[in-house]
Amino acid sequence: MKLFLASLLLLAPLAACAGSTVPKLSPAEAARLVDAGQAVLVDVREPDEWAESGVAAPAVLLAKSDFDGAQAQWKPFLEQHRDRTLILYCRSGRRADVVGAALAQQGFTVANAGGFAAWKDAGLPVRAAPAQP
Repeated sequence: MKLFLASLLLLAPLAACAGSTVPKLSPAEAARLVDAGQAVLVDVREPDEWAESGVAAPAVLLAKSDFDGAQAQWKPFLEQHRDRTLILYCRSGRRADVVGAALAQQGFTVANAGGFAAWKDAGLPVRAAPAQP
């Protein structure tokens, strides 16, 4: 029984990604919604990725590993933003889709803005990530 449950937990993110219904937005549309105060942009990549490439200027940095684990940063963020649209991005859009599908199942309004490179390529503002402790 434990092995069966563990298998389900391992396969859940793949199933969510394969059958995801998370709406896709262009980076420009995501930026417009964030600028209008209608949404919050969330970078779900990991701290080493943030440090390496920078982040979208308006993004809140919440790693997928924290979402999958203790949710030390995610829980307070979600409580504070329950009524806001959450627009997620990562390197390619895949992790954003997985997290977005899980959040949609919890009743959040979510969208996927794809990958960070598309944000940069659209000429949208970026910033250096803050130093990690």
